[in-house]
Amino acid sequence: MTAARLLPRPRPRGRVVAAVLGALVLVALVSALALSLGDQATAPAALWQALLGLGPENTVYAVHEVRLPRVVLALAVGTAFGVAGGLSQSVLRNPLASPDVLGISAGASVAVVAVIAVGSLGGPVGIVPIPVAALAGGLAAAGLIALLGRDGALRGRRILLVGIALSAALTALTQFLLTRIDVYDAQRSAAWLTGSLNARGWGEATPVLVGLAVLLPAALVLARTNRALLFEDEVVAGWGVRPGRARGALLVIAVCLAALATSAAGPVAFVALVAGQAARRVAGVPDIPPVLAGAAGALLVLVADTVARTALPAQLPVGVLTGLVGAPYLLYLLQRRRSTRGTP
Repeated sequence: MTAARLLPRPRPRGRVVAAVLGALVLVALVSALALSLGDQATAPAALWQALLGLGPENTVYAVHEVRLPRVVLALAVGTAFGVAGGLSQSVLRNPLASPDVLGISAGASVAVVAVIAVGSLGGPVGIVPIPVAALAGGLAAAGLIALLGRDGALRGRRILLVGIALSAALTALTQFLLTRIDVYDAQRSAAWLTGSLNARGWGEATPVLVGLAVLLPAALVLARTNRALLFEDEVVAGWGVRPGRARGALLVIAVCLAALATSAAGPVAFVALVAGQAARRVAGVPDIPPVLAGAAGALLVLVADTVARTALPAQLPVGVLTGLVGAPYLLYLLQRRRSTRGTP
């Protein structure tokens, strides 16, 4: 009998299905709104015609060349961060264990800035593509976390504390690199490090879309194993699943998605943290459904970017708004965990 047959069959999850469908409808509505907003708002009928390449040339250009790539990038980046956050929080059984808190995004960031620094100091520019550098940095950071926190068997507060310490060290290294490169590249890197979708398009979106096409189905295939990991290792092993190997596979998926999203838009703060927890609360289940976490991340990034580019006197990087939302939420989670444990 295969391991999949030994796993407990999931109970009917009508609330999860309803939540996923509702989230996807909401994503479609917000995407249409984002496509219609700009320097000159586009009416729904004119927007549909522009998407088909019909209507005034300036409207077609604004929709096809300016708004559509940015909306697609926001959805791709948000989905990747959301799925990564949901997987890491579920596997590590900790609501704070998102890639940005654990240092995965910081690892991807320092690798990208290092590539920029090599070019700025006279080295071969573009010898390593940005997505490849981000993947290498994210995986290296994850390897260090696993190595330093191996006594915690990839779970618990030890992994979280190791990740926070590593994130601080990698952030300091990134800041040092910024002091060693020329002013133009330093400003370009600093803007990227805030998490921004400005002046980005299909070139940045494509690697993330390819990553999602490969890794999201893999996460869905492993969703049942992910739910089994909610039980103790001895119980999971009795179902024919190797818990260490299963956690490793799910975390590699999360790391790759977070690194690809970071390479496209920078380390957009707190999206992975908030999306995973929002999906868990809406679905009302102990595990975090990957599709729902991805939809929550996509909504968060798209709404934040649309507000940042259309509703404020000056256009802001999307990471500024997600940080303003995510930081209080992180404090809420910390306070909630302390209250639950009854500590002063």
